[in-house]
Amino acid sequence: MRAPNQEPERGAAPRAEIIEVAPEQAGQRIDNFLIARCKGVPKTRLYRALRGGEVRVNGARKKPPYQLRAGDKLRIPPLRRAAPATPPPRDAAEHVATLFEDECMLVVDKPAGLAAHGGSGMRYGLIEALRARHEDAAHLELAHRLDRETSGCLMLAKSRAALLDLQAQLAARRVGKDYAALVRGAWRGGAREIDAPLRRRPGAKPLDARSVFAPRRQFLNCALVGVALLSGRMHQARAHAAAAGHPIAGDRRYGDRAFNREMRAAGLRRMFLHAESLRFAHPLSGMPVEVRAELPAELQAVVEALRGAPK
Repeated sequence: MRAPNQEPERGAAPRAEIIEVAPEQAGQRIDNFLIARCKGVPKTRLYRALRGGEVRVNGARKKPPYQLRAGDKLRIPPLRRAAPATPPPRDAAEHVATLFEDECMLVVDKPAGLAAHGGSGMRYGLIEALRARHEDAAHLELAHRLDRETSGCLMLAKSRAALLDLQAQLAARRVGKDYAALVRGAWRGGAREIDAPLRRRPGAKPLDARSVFAPRRQFLNCALVGVALLSGRMHQARAHAAAAGHPIAGDRRYGDRAFNREMRAAGLRRMFLHAESLRFAHPLSGMPVEVRAELPAELQAVVEALRGAPK
């Protein structure tokens, strides 16, 4: 059995790689493990290798949700990788403000327009830029994600233990997540809960999703609201706002084109959705932590313009 990552002899056919799962790697889904380990290999290729039995654990096929155990013998077939991407410059995250940091985790204020990770035509994303800035954080990983056009609080873990703890809190809905959004129309009444299942993709199983919208300030044709996410589904705030008849300003997927044009005239150049706070238990001490990100200057300028608009 050759050692992991050992190059085959010249002229020899590439061989499968056999690795033993270490204790600190236990608990990971096998698909996530492969995605992290086989960088440059398309995800479609990795899932095909899983479905086809090219990837095996202790000689047996496993489905993507399988959680690895310490001591598992994992067979990974030869996989063609894309050419390695050019690493981001060390100052790529210079404009990313740090809101909280200690030895096991990091919370940053993600700017709008920067994806959480590279791909889809982007050379690098926030995670790659932060890894270039934090060279000592070899295990820096995203604990959750924000849409590319959403700004605000984003958690990252510096260790496997911290990542699992934060993800467990997120899965158990013990992380408080509050957003600020500008939505179309006059908001009638006070706080309103939206309980509407969402699908990750067409044909997928609907997943329960709950959000609470609370008005903060009414303008002529729009309202500034706070959004508390009681679950963490993809595009949840955006989809629920649209379902309530109050799409978010600047949202090109769920929004209203005419309203978006009006808001552009008021100076809005992005989607008006900002993750303004996170509340969670510290992964190491268990002590409560609250982190806030102030409304970005470009969104605050839109609010000021709306305040000064004629009624």
